[in-house]
Amino acid sequence: MAADTEQKITIDDVEYNLSDLSDNARAQLANIQFVDAQIQQLNNEWAVADTARIGYTAALKAELAKIGDDG
Repeated sequence: MAADTEQKITIDDVEYNLSDLSDNARAQLANIQFVDAQIQQLNNEWAVADTARIGYTAALKAELAKIGDDG
């Protein structure tokens, strides 16, 4: 018995063979995959920026503590 190697995609709990999709449907799927990758990239950039903000906030608090120690 041959293994089913047909690529499939599930949308709204319905499984589709990629080969059965129209060219337009495959193009829309590619658009979704591109946008998903962009969203992931933006989430990664947000995480880096958030980490930097936490570091800058800690550095500011340390500087402000010096002012409090001087006064």
